[in-house]
Amino acid sequence: MTMPLVRRQRRAAGLFIAPFLTLFCAVTLAPLAYSLWLSLFSEQTSGLGFGGVERTFVGLGNYVSALTDQAFQRGFGVIGTYIVFYVPLLIGLAIVLALILDSGLVWGRQFAQLALFLPHAVPALIAALIWLYLYTPGLSPVIAWLGGGGGGGPATTNPIAAVVNIAIWQWLGYNIVIFYAALQAVPKEVLEAAVIDGAKRWQVALQIKLPLIRPAVVMAALFTSIGGVQLFTEPKILDQASAAITSSWTPNMFLQSVAFDRNDYGLAAAASIIIALVAGGLSFAVMRLGNRSES
Repeated sequence: MTMPLVRRQRRAAGLFIAPFLTLFCAVTLAPLAYSLWLSLFSEQTSGLGFGGVERTFVGLGNYVSALTDQAFQRGFGVIGTYIVFYVPLLIGLAIVLALILDSGLVWGRQFAQLALFLPHAVPALIAALIWLYLYTPGLSPVIAWLGGGGGGGPATTNPIAAVVNIAIWQWLGYNIVIFYAALQAVPKEVLEAAVIDGAKRWQVALQIKLPLIRPAVVMAALFTSIGGVQLFTEPKILDQASAAITSSWTPNMFLQSVAFDRNDYGLAAAASIIIALVAGGLSFAVMRLGNRSES
């Protein structure tokens, strides 16, 4: 291969990659760098409020303040409990339903796939209104039927379970589609050989299909765990229906409260960096566990 041809190929590859790199730098690297810089400063009002705002360099002071804040610490406790229940339930239900769909036991398979995926396609605003109605005591027919219409309700008595319920409703169909697509890629020869050897349906599902779709399961668990660390939408939906969910119930809600209620952007930037580091560490742990299970 001649040098001019190599240069043309590199130039063509650079032209194709350039749009992605431009967007990646503009919407990811630049905001991250600005957050890192902002987290090192604190804005203080000088005088009696007539002297304007003074930006002071505090180094790692904002990080220390965030890590020692009890509300921020409790928020990580909430998402830890949430992830422990949410990730196994979501992944387990998605695997079971995907295996049932792939087995051919379900009548109207395409309709079943559409029905399971439909909640994920519902716009977030519509879903918020529906769940706010269903979890508001005095309005919800479900709470009244369960006998909790006197001001309690599941959103108040067990907010984590209520949030897990909303998240599973929204993301179950999405993960089913991922697992079902992975199951469709399993070689038919392997399944036929297992049947010829006398394997039953449940043995084929658990001992043949499930190990072969492990990469898809690890990927889904990874994305679900990262989403759990960034928990915000679901508790924000229930904020008006539950007194147990405060403005700093999760780390992301704490971040929003600090930035827009207290106008402390340095502390909010430091908290966002800490959340990103926790998400990165959790991603690394999930990938290590997935690779260890494959070896």
